[in-house]
Formats: sequence, structure tokens, C-alpha cells
Amino acid sequence: MIDGDVVVALDVGGTGMKCALIRPDGVVVHAERHPTDAGRGADAVVGTILAVADGLAGKARADGLTPTALGIVVPGVVDEARGVAVWSANVGFRDVPLRDLASARLGLPTALGHDVRAGGLAEARIGAGRDAEHVLFVAIGTGIAAAHVVAGSAATGAHGAAGELGHILVRPAGPICGCGRPGCLETIASASAVARRYAELTADPESTDRSDATPDGRSADLPDTGRTMVTAAEVAARAAAGEELATRVWREAVEALADGLATGQALFDVETIVLGGGLAQAGAGLFDPLRAALRDRLTFHREPRLVAAALGDEAGCLGAALLALDQLEKR
Repeated sequence: MIDGDVVVALDVGGTGMKCALIRPDGVVVHAERHPTDAGRGADAVVGTILAVADGLAGKARADGLTPTALGIVVPGVVDEARGVAVWSANVGFRDVPLRDLASARLGLPTALGHDVRAGGLAEARIGAGRDAEHVLFVAIGTGIAAAHVVAGSAATGAHGAAGELGHILVRPAGPICGCGRPGCLETIASASAVARRYAELTADPESTDRSDATPDGRSADLPDTGRTMVTAAEVAARAAAGEELATRVWREAVEALADGLATGQALFDVETIVLGGGLAQAGAGLFDPLRAALRDRLTFHREPRLVAAALGDEAGCLGAALLALDQLEKR
């Protein structure tokens, strides 16, 4: 790598794409955001991804920079070895050879990865977990997913589906999960689950669960009334203020999350657990009771350091850049 080299990085979500030109040292020199418009169908989304990536490479050249590689991360099941987006409910992908399509369009070495694993990779290498060899990154938003990173490499699993911590069974008689099974962790402890449970207990029409609520737990406007729903962040604030029902919902979520993290620690024995996503923004209101609950669940297992993510919503883009740089090193 020489001065002026940059990597084109795209973090593709169901709603929007975070895109950037990133130097090898991790400095973002240019950033853009674009709508994904997943409702248009997978082919249209692929077209947008390729057009945006091509435009960023052109922007780099126009600014006197040299794009050397492309990294793209997407949600769902990703076969990183083959460069195929196997399945994604959010984007509509089914066996899309996105790496080869992008490489052919831009003429650059291209890496395709999973969005949460990429975020975990970035947090483990340059973020909150950078001082640990064994890191578990857990993203808590609309759902819950994780990445197990060892010595700077994130495990993908045999079929590209590693890290589905949100589907650990924690409450056998709990709510039905989107996967079809009752009691998965994300039906109790995700941001959307917290909002939904609070709505059930308060029977407040302004608290009804919304499938299009923002994944980071912030308020979302109701399109028909302009009113806002009560989100997980607001439930946390009400719990901190002593509201009884909010405290109950928050306690249920924290205890379920502690069960899930205890299982994760039994499986992976990590030094550090990094929590990201909207729910982690509750700060001490989440971390203090969660540390205590996790400690109570551990016997002979070592207690991991429990910290908040440091890179915010740039983690996915930074992780995409790291995957692209890794691809260059393999050439």
C-alpha cells in the first residue's frame, strides 16, 4: 500500500447503505449514505450496490486517490469463501454471486462478508476489543446477532451462518420468534422485543410494535398520525426513572440477555464481550445490572470483560474495508 491508496467499503442494510472510502490505516476520507430500497427486489438492490461502488471508485480517482479493493457486507447468510449472498430476508437475496458481480463491474479485488461479523471484526481489531485475542461481539437491535473473533479473524461457520446468538433458546414458553420457534433470545432481549413487551403490558396504542421501527431503538414516526412509538431506548429511560412496568420489561430483557451471554461464554470462553446496537446505548442502565446478572450465572467459567462498542454505526463499513484489505494480502 502507498499514500493515496483507499478501499471502497459498503455496508448494506435493508433500509440504507453506509458507504465510504477508507485508507489502510482505518481513516475514513469520504462517506456517503444511500437508500437500499429493498422493496424493489434483489436485482434492483444489486444494481444499486454496483452503481454506488463504481461511483465511489470514480470519486476516489477524481480526488487523486487510488482504489485498490472493494469490500461489501450484507445481512443474512453469507458464503464468504464463494462470495455469495446466500439468503437475506431484509434485502431479498437468494444465492446472489455478489463478489464476482462487483469484481467484474469495478475491476477490483473484492471481498463479500456478513454485516455483523464485519462489525465484530472491526471492533476486535481497532475498536473496543482491540486488546483481546478472543472477542464476542453482540449486536442488539431489531434482532440479536454475534461474531466470535479469534486473533483478528471472525468465524463464519460451515454454512456461513455462525453467530446467530439471537436464536439461543432462553424461554421455552416465550413468544414465537420469526424463525418459527418459541423463546429465542431475541424475542425477549432485542430492542424490538422490549418495545413490543412494553406495549403489551401498557396496552398503549402509541406503543404498538412496528416492523419498521429503527433497528437502533430510536423513535420512529407513525406514518398515519405523526406520533411516535415507545421504543426500547424510551423503555430504558422510564425504567431508570422508576416506572414499574418499564422496570419489569427491562429486568426481563436483562435477565434473558445474561442467559444468552452466559451460554456464549460457556461456548467460546472469550476475554471480552463487546455490546453494540441501540440497546447498548442505555449505558450503565444496561451494563451494571447485566454484569451482575452474568456474574451470577457463571460457575467455573472466567468472567469476561463486558464493554460497549466503540465504533458506532461505522463498524460495518470499517469491517468491510478490513475484509478487502485481507483479500489483498492473500493475493
